[in-house]
Amino acid sequence: FTRTTDIEGTMMSKAYDRDLGMGKEITRRDFLNGVALTVAGSMLPPSSLHGLVNPWPQESYYPPAATGMRGSHAGSFEVAHGFRDGQAWTGEDSGEDYDMVVVGGGLSGLSAGFFFHDSAGPDSRVLILDNHDDFGGHAKRNEFSYAGRMLMLNGGTSNLEAINHYSTVARTLLDAVGLDLERAEAADATSRSFYRSLGLTGSTFFSKETFGQNQLVTRSPGASRAEWAAWLSQAPLAENVKHDIVSLETVGTSAGDWSNLSDAAMKARLAAMSYETFLLEHAKVQPEALSFYDDRPKGLFCVGIDALPALFAWAMGYPGFQQLNLRPFSRVGPLTHIGGGQHGREQQFNGGPTVELPDGNATLARLLVRAMIPEALPGSSMEDSIMAQADYSRLDRDGSAVRIRLNSTVVRVEHQGNPENATEVHVTYVGPDGKARLVRAKHVVMACHNDMIPYICPEMSPEQKAALGYGERMPIVYTNVLIQNWTAFANLGIRRVTCPGMYHTSFNLGRAIEMGAYKPPRSPEDPMVLHMTRTPCAPGLSRKEQHRRGRRDLQQTSFETFERQVRDQVGRALSTGGFDPARDIKAITVNRWPHGYSYSYDPLSDPVEWSLFESDDRPCVIGRQRFGRISIANSDAAATPHTDAAIDEGYRAVGEQFVVRSREKHG
Repeated sequence: FTRTTDIEGTMMSKAYDRDLGMGKEITRRDFLNGVALTVAGSMLPPSSLHGLVNPWPQESYYPPAATGMRGSHAGSFEVAHGFRDGQAWTGEDSGEDYDMVVVGGGLSGLSAGFFFHDSAGPDSRVLILDNHDDFGGHAKRNEFSYAGRMLMLNGGTSNLEAINHYSTVARTLLDAVGLDLERAEAADATSRSFYRSLGLTGSTFFSKETFGQNQLVTRSPGASRAEWAAWLSQAPLAENVKHDIVSLETVGTSAGDWSNLSDAAMKARLAAMSYETFLLEHAKVQPEALSFYDDRPKGLFCVGIDALPALFAWAMGYPGFQQLNLRPFSRVGPLTHIGGGQHGREQQFNGGPTVELPDGNATLARLLVRAMIPEALPGSSMEDSIMAQADYSRLDRDGSAVRIRLNSTVVRVEHQGNPENATEVHVTYVGPDGKARLVRAKHVVMACHNDMIPYICPEMSPEQKAALGYGERMPIVYTNVLIQNWTAFANLGIRRVTCPGMYHTSFNLGRAIEMGAYKPPRSPEDPMVLHMTRTPCAPGLSRKEQHRRGRRDLQQTSFETFERQVRDQVGRALSTGGFDPARDIKAITVNRWPHGYSYSYDPLSDPVEWSLFESDDRPCVIGRQRFGRISIANSDAAATPHTDAAIDEGYRAVGEQFVVRSREKHG
């Protein structure tokens, strides 16, 4: 595959589509393409839905094996959009009563269900409702079956970050459900050591549409000026741009008038400007150099350098700040975990390893389900859970103490009487058949997205509703691509390809983690799952507006568009290694998350105190206040997408309801 393309021209031609393999049959290519399936079609009875989502030759309902458009899939969002836009439902009384109903089956919701049932006792009744066809929220797994073997990769929440910073609550939960961090880290190391043993490195693909010609530059630049210059000599960049990058990376920019400022004043100045502004106005780099750096923060912040505070860039080790001689943060000071509660804290002071599992944090979701409904996931250890196939028919059974009900979107949660005196909450949800049903609960934890809670809980005060609606969740896509072998990577000596300015910012070989009976690829002739990341942005607009536009982008983009972009990008980048997208790509799963990472504060968009400290006037604090028998648990409530925050918020919310329970019991 050696043909190059102009994105506006030949890429869209039928001949080029044939070169890419757009006419080839791939696994479940036409299912859930994001535009073809209607709301009515997404509300088929469960017996019909089971057949749709399962590409395996078996009758059981098994969402992890579905490919095509996943994540926020067709059928998961239409009802929510309907009641957001004013549609109303009257629920038929189901006759069901629960001690606790949890709205949202992500990691925070599953944790809340576990905490409540574990503390209230085996006779307590818990119902967890979720709008997706699978549990776990963003912590989903993708499975692929090819050439007699099964491969897997995360479809969302990727890893356990900075585990040394986890609270006692979070670490205790992991231990209680069987996720042993030491064993998990040892297993994770098998992937890193395997790729190191092959000598595979990173690389950068300079695309024609961004840099004027297609050029893959392998390996990493190194640290010295000579090493950087040698690496950049292969890149299609002007000499003055190369000079700026070398200087920025190796010596930084002159302190200039900053030398007269105190350390605190310099940090305040950096907090008030973007990294792009710092590069242009202080470092004085050529504007053409910005494309080389713009994608760097997107995987963490879902925006480019135009909306990344320069202070955060410095905290994460981005180049250019060397001559400012800024003092490191105090190990115990309030700025230690700078990064707006988002990402970046793992760079600070013994955050500990980042632990990856074969399917990402879906392992934690599955272990939580096993702890509450043991018959739903065979086995008893973290290791045997990896290859265990979940039995979805056992999630929602009559008589079970804990029930998880999927394909069910909650549209109304309201107290029966005054919120502080009511003894019951009515929860109305719309099931996969399109019918609304009502269940009763003594307590409710809202573990869905904050921005939907004001629509679901209309009794709340205007102040609390405004606080809940303040943030804008950050859109992101994880695309997983099954290829029949990875000899092209081996031929080129690479594992990862960074692609500045392209549709997906990067792609890399999937995890090769050995755990339990799971056998990852070990030969370049084996099939492999590639992982690709996309963050739709709108540079130049405010951060919130970029997130809004990115969300609309993901909701409106068809699977066919994603497929074409995947084939073109991987095909061009790996062409010199012998990769042929028409021949080598066997399946594509697009995990789109229009409501992805939780919104976190930063000094370019929000009051500086919200992003640097933990003030009580932050919207996340005001929004998460208990409302009678309703508490709020999600990562939004902490203004951070970290998994430990989701767990901690679930614990807090359940604790609030136990206070209500205790007061009721003791008068």
